[in-house]
Amino acid sequence: MDEKDREIIRMLQDSFPLSPEPYRVIGDKLWIDEMGVISRIARMVQNGTIRHVGPFFDSRKLGYMGALVAMDVPLERVDEVAAVVSGFSEITHNYLRDGSPNLWFTLIARGKERRDCILQEIRTKTGIPEIKVFPSRRLFKVKVDLD
Repeated sequence: MDEKDREIIRMLQDSFPLSPEPYRVIGDKLWIDEMGVISRIARMVQNGTIRHVGPFFDSRKLGYMGALVAMDVPLERVDEVAAVVSGFSEITHNYLRDGSPNLWFTLIARGKERRDCILQEIRTKTGIPEIKVFPSRRLFKVKVDLD
């Protein structure tokens, strides 16, 4: 990774241009062409330096509500149940933890009714009736800029 890559990362994190051609704008500032920027980003995604390029929105201002959710899943069914959970676009990620409950996931839905509908569908598809829901009360978003 050279200094141009580092500068691209800084711009992706801090000052992504709101433009029809954002990679051209980044390239103009760094004295490289648009395809050079795109190629560098693609390489950094492929080698794992960059995991994701995308915006963050204040979901509450858009009418969404979030929750941390937990289920106790028999270990032999974890992959199956995780696949059901992951089948909803409103589930941002899920993970296995030691102890009980052991399958945790975050859910962001447009209102309580949609959240409850998703949870009921998960109960029905998995046959696991008990799901613990911890609604978000306060948003803690840590801004992390990585050099």
